[in-house]
Amino acid sequence: MSQYEDISSAKDRTILYGIVGVVVVALVIIGLVSYRGQKVNAEASEKADQLIAAIEEAGYEAPDKDQIVGVLGDDGGALCEDPSSALTRSVFRGMLFNGAAGPGARPIVADDRVAAGQLLVISVYCPDELEDFQEFVDDLEFDDTIKD
Repeated sequence: MSQYEDISSAKDRTILYGIVGVVVVALVIIGLVSYRGQKVNAEASEKADQLIAAIEEAGYEAPDKDQIVGVLGDDGGALCEDPSSALTRSVFRGMLFNGAAGPGARPIVADDRVAAGQLLVISVYCPDELEDFQEFVDDLEFDDTIKD
């Protein structure tokens, strides 16, 4: 076995631990002060009410208003960042599969209601993007595959 010789003194280690402790406490304080969290404002609440009304008008049960405000805020969040981008389209197409993984994955003809929720959100939160996304959805093949 090799011998380990400690070349630092107890005083050096105490100073090092003290500095590390002060840095950690400072970072925690900076994090707490700079954290913005979920912003609830009148516009976010109003848009959530519009979305809830649209979902219920379409005949579905709407999620909780607080959940909608938390996810979509007042600007639609990530969904309205660029709903017609290649990445968003590929993710959407990627959800239209049979659920298998690897070589068993096959595209399906999904129900025509699959895109309805996303179109409702876009129509409320970023209506200027609706036309482009609607064109994308219209190019996909849907059918009435879910029987009530």
